Amino acid sequence: MTIRAFLPCRKGSERVPRKNIKPFAGVENGLVQIKIQQLLDCNAIDEVVLSTNDEDILYFASTINNPRLRVHKRVDALCSSSTSTDELVSHAVDLIPDGHILWTHVTSPFINAEVYSEIISSYRKCLDIGYDSLMTTTLIHGFLWSQNGPINYNRDIEKWPRTQTISPVHEINSGVFLNSSINYKNINDRIGNNPFLHSIDKITAYDIDWPEDFLIAEAIASNGLARI
Repeated sequence: MTIRAFLPCRKGSERVPRKNIKPFAGVENGLVQIKIQQLLDCNAIDEVVLSTNDEDILYFASTINNPRLRVHKRVDALCSSSTSTDELVSHAVDLIPDGHILWTHVTSPFINAEVYSEIISSYRKCLDIGYDSLMTTTLIHGFLWSQNGPINYNRDIEKWPRTQTISPVHEINSGVFLNSSINYKNINDRIGNNPFLHSIDKITAYDIDWPEDFLIAEAIASNGLARI
C-alpha cells in the first residue's frame, strides 16, 4: 500500500498573518517546518506532497534535501479564500493519481510522526473489516442541543444524566483524512462512503485557526504538554 501525504498550505492567512511559517515555540519556520518534519519522520508515509503558492514556504521547502518531499507551486486561482474543498479534492488527486492520500494540515502541530503511524495502522485494519476511508475526530461528552432539544440524550429518561454516560458525538477535527485515490476519483471527496471515525484526544487534535489558538498551542508545546 502506497501512502502519500497531501499538505495544502496557501499564502495569506486572514486571521493569523503568516500563520503557516512564522516562528512557533522556538521553531524558526514554524508550523510548516514542524509538519514537514513530522510527515518525513513517519516511515509509513512514502511521499509528502506540499502544495503552496507562498514564496516563503517555497523557499524554505527548497532547503530540505529529502527525496520523499515533492513541492508543487499551486496556481493562485486555487489559493483564494473562496477556493472550495471540492476544488482542492480535484487538485489533490491530480497530484496523487494512485495509491492512498493522507490529507493533513500544518495547523495540527501535535499530530506527530508517531500519531500518523498509529492512524495509518488503524486505516489498514479498518479497510480489512469493511470501511473504505478514515477521518480523525474528537469525542464530545457533553449536552448537545439543537433548536428541537437534546441530540445525544433523552430527557424523558433522565433530565441531566452524568456526562460520562452520555453517548459521545464525533466532531471532525480535520487532522487527517485518509482515503484511496480511487475514491477521490469516483466520489470526488476526501472520504469514502463508509469512513472509520478515528478519535484522538483534544490536545493531540488541537487545531490553530485564530490568534488565541496560536498562543495556546505555543504554551502547550513550550510546557511539554504535547510533543511536536
